[in-house]
Amino acid sequence: MTTTIMSLKNTEIRWADIIDYPQTGAKNKILLEDGNGRYMLMCLAMGMQMAEHTNPRNATVNVIEGQGVLTLEDQEIILESGVFAFVPANSRHALKAETNLAFLLTLSEQVTGSNS
Repeated sequence: MTTTIMSLKNTEIRWADIIDYPQTGAKNKILLEDGNGRYMLMCLAMGMQMAEHTNPRNATVNVIEGQGVLTLEDQEIILESGVFAFVPANSRHALKAETNLAFLLTLSEQVTGSNS
């Protein structure tokens, strides 16, 4: 069973209260999950790399603090506070944290098929 920080009745959190960087690697906290998607706080230690992978869901990365690089289908996107990036379902992507990096990762409902 996955524990979430928020519920549909608890509608507010403060980043300063829940951002928690690991010494190495990554920590994630599911803030909320419902039938439409998953909202997760990701905290990566400086130097952490996520190898190239794909995901069957559309995703957004909303950077809260820190710096890093998101490589999306061979295009580098500089991540820093205030950057919002869209990662389409099934696209190749990788990530590197240049400093401690915190971002809100939002995953949509699973993409089952599309005519667009």
